[in-house]
Amino acid sequence: MSSPATSPEFLKGHGTENDFVLLPDPDDVLDLTPGRVRALCNRRAGLGADGVIRVVPVRDGGAERFFMDYYNADGSVAEMCGNGARLFARYLVEAGWAEPGSIVFRTRGGTRVARLGRVGDVSIEMGPAVVGVHSRALLGDREFAGVAVDVGNPHLVCAGVADESALVALDLTRQPGFDPGVFPDGVNVEFVTALGAEEVSMRVHERGVGETRSCGTGTVAVAAAHLAAAGREAGRVAVRVPGGRVVVDIAADGSTLTGPAVLVARGHLEADFWAAHR
Repeated sequence: MSSPATSPEFLKGHGTENDFVLLPDPDDVLDLTPGRVRALCNRRAGLGADGVIRVVPVRDGGAERFFMDYYNADGSVAEMCGNGARLFARYLVEAGWAEPGSIVFRTRGGTRVARLGRVGDVSIEMGPAVVGVHSRALLGDREFAGVAVDVGNPHLVCAGVADESALVALDLTRQPGFDPGVFPDGVNVEFVTALGAEEVSMRVHERGVGETRSCGTGTVAVAAAHLAAAGREAGRVAVRVPGGRVVVDIAADGSTLTGPAVLVARGHLEADFWAAHR
């Protein structure tokens, strides 16, 4: 019989169609290399996903009982992913690793707290969303004014798209151009059209992934920028994404993201597949 280290368990799931492969690693033994991440996320030769999340217990005695070890589809390390965090928390409850209620866990972007029941939406405390300097994005020969927002990872929110038909027409098959002086480690770029004082619609090109159906930290960045543009430091914003809808609450001391988290499949990776990609 293959061991967990040679034939790992996996789960597949999504949050507003931002999809992930989860790898439970209760003994912290999986060697999750960039090559393995890329192979798992390959939509033709792998399981297909926007990213991979290794689920790891934390045994140092602190309040953070779990670590969300998250990687983009290209194998690069990422600080945080809001949609992935909801799926991470849903798995912990479904697997019996944690009880419903509040779950404190660690990410590279800082400590996060999830709140959830046995069914239904999941809320994640996302920490502060810090609106920064003005910058710009380039799509072909078009320039879009934007603002930098730090949600534990970098975002450039471009809120000047005229309407939803113009938003749909944007070509996000290529990485938008950006100022590397403002974003030396790359950036997630959101294009936004306002639907009202408390609702927006967005598309996103994620650093290390490409366009995705949703981006949790991106929705928080967009909500913070939308409120700031109206002179508000707090409020609730509904954010439509191609994969669904989430609700973001911005407060003076942090932000909260609420939306669905759906587990759709589970199994074990073939040992030959795991061994072939290092």
